Amino acid sequence: MDEQKPAEIVELRVSSRYVTEHPWVVQAIGGFLSAYFMEQPEFRVQRHREEPESGAYLWICEVPATMKVQRLLKRLQEDIPPCQAQQISSDLPTPPCYLIDCQE
Repeated sequence: MDEQKPAEIVELRVSSRYVTEHPWVVQAIGGFLSAYFMEQPEFRVQRHREEPESGAYLWICEVPATMKVQRLLKRLQEDIPPCQAQQISSDLPTPPCYLIDCQE
């Protein structure tokens, strides 16, 4: 019998600094993630919200266990202005979080 691994929850965060410099990226990322769902039906965006306290935007995604998030980020970076995308480490037991921010 072929058992599937459970999906993983991943946070994709865009800094307020990057959104301020490129206001249209929020719509662009939302469109990209919708199109990605059409390619990979196992991928889902569970929630999208703005964090008023930080000004960042956050997408909470459900990704198949076999999917490489770095690959998704590389493809996304081809569609938006130059940026850096990196995984944010945390001491808390939280889902993996990737931050898209301005290049240094």
